[in-house]
Amino acid sequence: MTAPLALVTPPLEATEGWILQTDPDFSEGDLAAVDTVLRGSNLGAGEQVAQMEAAFAAYVGRRYAIAVSSGTMGLYLTLLGMNVGPGDEVILSAHGYREAGHAVALTGAKPVFADIDYWAGTLASEKAAAKITPATKAILGGNANGHPAAWPELREVAAQHGLHLIEDSTEAIGSRHKAGMVGSFGDAAIFDFGQPGVIACGEGGIVVTDDIDLAMALRRRRSRRPDERHSLSLTSAPPFQAGMSDVVAALALSQLRRIDLLLERRRSVQLLYDHFMQSFEGIKPPYIAPDVEEVHWFLYVVHLGTRFTRSARDQIIEDMRTEEIDVAAYSAPLHLQDFYRQLGWKKKDLFVTEKVADRALALPFHAHLTEDQIAFVVSRAKESSINIGAGTPIY
Repeated sequence: MTAPLALVTPPLEATEGWILQTDPDFSEGDLAAVDTVLRGSNLGAGEQVAQMEAAFAAYVGRRYAIAVSSGTMGLYLTLLGMNVGPGDEVILSAHGYREAGHAVALTGAKPVFADIDYWAGTLASEKAAAKITPATKAILGGNANGHPAAWPELREVAAQHGLHLIEDSTEAIGSRHKAGMVGSFGDAAIFDFGQPGVIACGEGGIVVTDDIDLAMALRRRRSRRPDERHSLSLTSAPPFQAGMSDVVAALALSQLRRIDLLLERRRSVQLLYDHFMQSFEGIKPPYIAPDVEEVHWFLYVVHLGTRFTRSARDQIIEDMRTEEIDVAAYSAPLHLQDFYRQLGWKKKDLFVTEKVADRALALPFHAHLTEDQIAFVVSRAKESSINIGAGTPIY
């Protein structure tokens, strides 16, 4: 249907025979919803956006939802709405696909990376607490690959120090901690509708919050309403024109209305992977923490044993791509990317993050995969790991 979105390796063309990393799960209803907007008189923000915002707020149990052009822009506007800027610090994880740290840097604030929990891959509350200084303004926790973070603990840390708590759910929708659904924990939570998420619109995102002042600040900075376009009055916060179009909103709303079915279809693929992965030596299937009730994975990420090196992981990727299987490294740690290295971050600053990222492998994960394809992916991964000779891992 579309070319896949590779994570670290270059994207592939949608070539016949390839088992793709990701493939959107569209229905005829989705296409009809977009067609209706295209045949109408308004393509910009309008009734579809308003309906999408109301429906999404209801889905996650929040009072307000603000549709934006992307998850990154949603986080950027949220930080501005919280008056985060130069001289402030924001604590966050360097692990994951969505590079939320960019939004922090764009505000002029200093990204302060804290290490993750080895098993869950999410920001460790005790490690975040150790990074707090008088300049800290907010903690940004993420539901990495769909796995809920330890939100009660992160909330306690934020409350003790009077900090904003922001929830990065750009990789998560539908997952549930025992304390509640993802999106319900932070002072604000940010979702993204880019591929390969379950709601896949090519672009777009949404911010949810219960704070009316923050919601109003986000709307002011996001865009002007159509009825304000001819106004000459100046606003206190000039807008970025970072809103969502009715075309994107119609597609997102159509998918949201059948979200339970979309999640269940992906869960069926997950269960097949889990089944075939059980016989593996050297590769660990995704972990689910005891305090988590339900996880809907963003990607099916497996973890190689500690005897595997990063180069061995990369060799497995290369081997599988010669078999026309689109696999990729899940995470390129943010603190080791050039911009953040210039801020003083270096290798070995985040031991667990680097250890996990070097051995995390994202396999194809979407609703169109067949049982035979999944069995083939797993067998090729196992064969490659054996050929590399890493041996049985020690966790």
